[in-house]
Amino acid sequence: MGFYARTAFRLFSKLSESISYYFTETKTDLKTARFKISLQEYLSTALLSCFIFFLVGLPVLSCIFVFIFEKFVFSFAAAFGLSILLAALLFYVFLTYPKIIIKEKAKKLDKNLPFASLYLSTVSGSKLPLHEVFKIFSKFSGYKAITEEVNLINQDMEMFGFDINTAIERAIERSPSKNFKELLWGILSTIMAGGDLALYLKEKSKTFISEYRRTLYEYSHTLSLYIEVYLTVIILGTIFFTILTAIISAIGGAATNIIFLQFVMIFLLVPAVSVLFIILIRSTTPGGE
Repeated sequence: MGFYARTAFRLFSKLSESISYYFTETKTDLKTARFKISLQEYLSTALLSCFIFFLVGLPVLSCIFVFIFEKFVFSFAAAFGLSILLAALLFYVFLTYPKIIIKEKAKKLDKNLPFASLYLSTVSGSKLPLHEVFKIFSKFSGYKAITEEVNLINQDMEMFGFDINTAIERAIERSPSKNFKELLWGILSTIMAGGDLALYLKEKSKTFISEYRRTLYEYSHTLSLYIEVYLTVIILGTIFFTILTAIISAIGGAATNIIFLQFVMIFLLVPAVSVLFIILIRSTTPGGE
């Protein structure tokens, strides 16, 4: 725990302890997101951050409102209310941040799951014990997100002495991905029932691959829509705007202003929108590439 967190805990530990009962979901989120901090420490950090934000925001907003409205009482009251509102918004951001991390982790797991399940299916076909299958997977597979989860299973068995069933149950509890949980539940049920694990993983990998193919098909249509919008609105729109403004400047003058608008459109707006399109496409690409 760093200096800031220690200071926050020292100042707000009692208050955070008294309100921690209302944030049981946040406690679960912190555990799933692998935050190495207790709920009480996290709430204390959030409260201190909100308090500092309020102390800084109140005088700044008061000065801004006094400059705009020229009425001190009204400006101070407005700044006070807005500072409280923004501090409450910051506290809400603290509460939702673990959920964002969980969603990102689940997204990474789900993207790798079709290929990782196929890898597990291939290795388990050699009839090796499941713990050996997990060891081989963690050493040689290139699926980082799922490898981390499997490494935790291996650690539970090797370092803490849990049997394979208990280690898988612990992995199910901490995993942020519903699909990965479903895969682990199926593995656990199969080995407890004495079924054919290789067959189960083979069929499960087929299901994941089919779902991945459907996702690719939907993404191809979405990408076509993005390209049409980009070409029509951005590229053709810029060309049309450049031609139109050139004609207007030739007829009505004010060439300097027109050239400045064209410069902003071509060298600033178009590259900025292009970067946003690239980020949008990369964020929605199956596989994260």
